[in-house]
Amino acid sequence: MRSRTPADLAGRCPGCYLPTALCLCADVPRLETRTRFLVIRHNKEANKSTNTARLAALALTNCHIVSYGAPGQPFDLSVLAAPDTWLLFPDAQPPPPGTPPPERVVVLDGNWTQARRMYQRLPELRRLPGLPLPPPPPEARRLRRSPHPYGMSTVEAIAGAISVLEGEPVARSLHALHELMIDRVLAARGRINDDDD
Repeated sequence: MRSRTPADLAGRCPGCYLPTALCLCADVPRLETRTRFLVIRHNKEANKSTNTARLAALALTNCHIVSYGAPGQPFDLSVLAAPDTWLLFPDAQPPPPGTPPPERVVVLDGNWTQARRMYQRLPELRRLPGLPLPPPPPEARRLRRSPHPYGMSTVEAIAGAISVLEGEPVARSLHALHELMIDRVLAARGRINDDDD
């Protein structure tokens, strides 16, 4: 698969996983948010250079990634036990009106099929209140197509959550980082735009 990096990261940045000539680590902002983010990343996403959860963890001081689905490694459900935790997923049910905002948001990281399976296979996720986000605009740039109208990359979803919970100015630099990543990935693929994706 074209977005999978060599096991030894030959020619790649160990931080952002992009080719070293296109490394964007120096452009990653450091954002301190009131909200904490827990990303549950499907194990098949971990070595993809297009995985944007990696970017979110580089940018956000309050972001932690845990792995899901690795053979022989059961998922530790205790990571979901913190109080005031909501889920960022389109199928999750929003809390009653007037509920205080969450202290922590869980984000499922994977392609649409992987994320839906995580949601279905971990009933603890379905017990969490959902944080509703509007769908991305149709003209939003994509490195991967989603079959779901609410589908977006992990860093986009986190930026959207920050915008809802803490205001658009706080999220703006994360949106800009996502755009920069798209530019760099397309450059690595020898393309200057994503019209033929």
